[in-house]
Amino acid sequence: MFTEIRDITAFNKKEILALRIADNQQHFIESTEQCLAEAEMDRRFTPLGLYKDNTAIGFAMYGLFPHDDYSQRVWLDRYLIAEQYQGQGLGKHFLQQLIQYLTVKFNCLQIYLSVYDNNAVAIQLYKQFGFIFNGELDDKGEKVMVLEVHGYDNH
Repeated sequence: MFTEIRDITAFNKKEILALRIADNQQHFIESTEQCLAEAEMDRRFTPLGLYKDNTAIGFAMYGLFPHDDYSQRVWLDRYLIAEQYQGQGLGKHFLQQLIQYLTVKFNCLQIYLSVYDNNAVAIQLYKQFGFIFNGELDDKGEKVMVLEVHGYDNH
């Protein structure tokens, strides 16, 4: 299996926009169309396509955001695997790849994400990789999770 993380360009934007998640997951995450529009308006966001054997199967978006006057946080802001590719271990595979990608890119000690507390499948996945709730809520009321990268080992 050949997988890679690609930047989104004019050449692959259409296939990224075609990615769909299951109906029962729609309320947990914005559509790729909404995400790309948000990234156009706020350049701190970087959208990525997740590919298996040259086929777009997922999407992620990350950013570096100020936390307080003294620090910034690396956020894995969006993450999805298209419905027809779920249940194949690709969610775990690409989460591991994204953690490594962000750790190398930012040389960071923590990676943050947020999740609705009723999204049990996502929470279970994130916990498997060492993400823990830190007691904070984001501006949409999602619970914030953090991964201490220095303690991260490849799962």
